[in-house]
Amino acid sequence: MEVIGILDYGLAKVADQMIKHVIIPVVKKGSSISTMVDLKDVSKEMTEAILKILSTSNPTKVDMDGEIIYSGIIQVINFVCKCICFENPAWTRCFGRLTWPRISELIISNFLSKAIPEDASKLAGFQKIIKHTYEFETALKEKAFISASDSTDQKLSNFAENVELHFASRKKTEILAKARNLLLQCDFTIPQEYTRNGHPMKNSGTAVNYYEHVVDLLFLSERCLVSKAATQLMDLVHQTLKDICLSSPRVALEFYHAARDALILYDAVVPVKLERQLDAVNQVAVLIHNDCLYLSQEILGLAFEYRPDFPISIKEHAVFVDLAPRFQVMAEEILQKQIQLVISNLKEAIDGADGFQNTHQAQQFESAKFSIDQVVFILEKVHIIWEPLLLPSTYKKSLCMVLESVLSRITKDILLLDDMAAEETLQLQRLIHLMLESISSLMESLITVIQKERPEEYHTSLVDDLIPSLRKIRKVAELLDMPLKSITTAWESGELISIGFTMLEVKDFIKAIFTDSPLRKECLWRIENVC
Repeated sequence: MEVIGILDYGLAKVADQMIKHVIIPVVKKGSSISTMVDLKDVSKEMTEAILKILSTSNPTKVDMDGEIIYSGIIQVINFVCKCICFENPAWTRCFGRLTWPRISELIISNFLSKAIPEDASKLAGFQKIIKHTYEFETALKEKAFISASDSTDQKLSNFAENVELHFASRKKTEILAKARNLLLQCDFTIPQEYTRNGHPMKNSGTAVNYYEHVVDLLFLSERCLVSKAATQLMDLVHQTLKDICLSSPRVALEFYHAARDALILYDAVVPVKLERQLDAVNQVAVLIHNDCLYLSQEILGLAFEYRPDFPISIKEHAVFVDLAPRFQVMAEEILQKQIQLVISNLKEAIDGADGFQNTHQAQQFESAKFSIDQVVFILEKVHIIWEPLLLPSTYKKSLCMVLESVLSRITKDILLLDDMAAEETLQLQRLIHLMLESISSLMESLITVIQKERPEEYHTSLVDDLIPSLRKIRKVAELLDMPLKSITTAWESGELISIGFTMLEVKDFIKAIFTDSPLRKECLWRIENVC
């Protein structure tokens, strides 16, 4: 075959059969074998050689260090060298080129990759495998089965010597898979007991600890409820960073990237998974807001907690603080979207009142009252959703924004009315009182938060300072049945200005309620000429 140039073709056919029927079973079985060669003279010029592979008496013995697999393959290659290549180094090398890439891949996929330690502490035990792998390749070089000078033929020893990198790469994959799974599998539900009992800050002692996922915010001195996914994700990150402290530089670097990528996965997975919930006013959206706040706080503390124990090479490059703003922004965006959704719903409800016109007519009054009822319903729903979950300070700020928006809109609509009948003013006053009475429980929750924040400084005016339109709409209710001279005096004294009324609003209000008369002209002149 060599003479006529078909040696490669002939050996390739043999190599394919040898791989399929001998090498693959030896590698995959992984148990001790022995070989027997039967020689049979077929003719004076030809002897037939038959390779018999026999299992040992202990087929269940596990090959922990590769010695059994390597020994079995060496026996097969000895047969090839002697009975197929006839001890011809050139033929043996040709056979090796045809089979070694497949043999080495089989060994890596079926043995070496599976032998990579599960734990960093067991990496040292892999040295025995490295030793046997090196001895195996050396034996093949001596038989000219693989090249003694070409490093590409040293696939097994190269793989084994880089076990730290393989270990770290596999662990990184496992960490990210675990992070992704816990994010996808978490249903982000909120314990019913939590919403029934209210915000944990209202409770004391061990009652707060009843909720497994009520967490401390490191730099805010407050607590909030977060999802199971958030706490489990941080547990995974903390464990990974602890492993960094015990690992070699190469392994530590992979773990460091795994910890960062696991955190980034939250930003990549959760908004997509919960897109529908984030587009509506509900507790899940608030829970995600809390998650982001919690993650940003935890991230800020990571470097302080672990950096001193990191390998020196990692200390110089390990950065986590850059991830914190990502979650802070995400938390704020979710909160602002919730606020804007509520404001939009309230605006739609108020639009149904048709500017509160002609409320002295029964149908128009009922329409306006229905709009007020809708406003109250939306606000109560927001109270139920937000108050148990948001941080007290965040709840106060968000609720004040919503109340200011709706009260200023109602106040503006009423002040824009013209030519109001006496009965109409009384009905408008009635609607305002009805609304303020209906949101009293909401206001009480707000007052409770303020009292806890500033127990020594609390005064009812603090609420009015936070919601300027609350004071203004109360005053509108008073003005609706106040004499003209009293309104004028209130403007001259500066009272109405301090509450937020403009001169144009007061003048238009007087023109809408009081008919044209010398007294009205005089009062309007006095209002215009206040120094």
